[in-house]
Amino acid sequence: MQNTIKSPAYFEGVGLHTGKTVRMVIRPASAEHGIWFRRNDISLGDRMVSAIWHNVERSPLCTKLINPAGTSVSTVEHVMAALAGCGIHNALIELDGPEVPILDGSAAEFVRGIMSRGIRQLAAPVRAIQVLKPVSVEKDGARASLIPAEKLVIDFHIDFDDAAIGQQSRSLVMSNGAFARELCDSRTFCRQADIDAMQSNGLALGGASGINAVVFDGDDVLSPGGLRHPDEPVRHKMLDALGDLALAGGPILGHYSGVRAGHSLTNTLLRALFETPGAARMVVCDAERTANLPGVGLAWTEIPEVA
Repeated sequence: MQNTIKSPAYFEGVGLHTGKTVRMVIRPASAEHGIWFRRNDISLGDRMVSAIWHNVERSPLCTKLINPAGTSVSTVEHVMAALAGCGIHNALIELDGPEVPILDGSAAEFVRGIMSRGIRQLAAPVRAIQVLKPVSVEKDGARASLIPAEKLVIDFHIDFDDAAIGQQSRSLVMSNGAFARELCDSRTFCRQADIDAMQSNGLALGGASGINAVVFDGDDVLSPGGLRHPDEPVRHKMLDALGDLALAGGPILGHYSGVRAGHSLTNTLLRALFETPGAARMVVCDAERTANLPGVGLAWTEIPEVA
């Protein structure tokens, strides 16, 4: 069955790129509603933005949604990953600004906020997107692909010159709460040189302290407390991939592979999937398929606690 959150979950924090405080609430929604954002700070025009792949304005830095009227919401990937990872199919997300709060740079607070309110089943079946044949996209040495699989599987490989990151690979079947247990507390990461460059261009104004991201500089981890996982960077890239795949319009039944891929390339992959004849179809999930979707079986005690 489709799910929504039982009662509103409230969040407040700065935007990673604007540095301005944003208040956000995830509200319950009816069956077939899907995931929508509403900009409450806008008084004129269309304030509603659907969380769907064709509304993505592709960017290497974050995932930005924009509706036909020009209303946008940036940095949606972490809350989208949390919703997908908790098995939420319908929600209304209200904000009083243009960007989802970055919080600690992971999805853990979103997951804990959602699960603390509880999950309500709705009287409608889950429809998933089944990958029927391989689709792959490449750009500038990065690659993303989807191949048929009965469950959502995500694997990722990264390769950085910085010794503190280096080469990292990980693969995970995203069933039975695996996202919350294994990935949700992994934070976004960047190099100090990248922060300096972005801030000189008026970006990343909310992530300079290392509180909202893991900051690397060569051999060193500059963020207080160090890493939460030895391979935290690749885990975060998998978190991002789940959030970006959640914009497909339903859970994906397929195996995603990313090699140095980012937000823009994953969205390009979704566009290729839906533009390739016979590459995907919508299916109504029976009990067996539903049991293997992300979020099903997640227990509160399995969600990581973060400082």
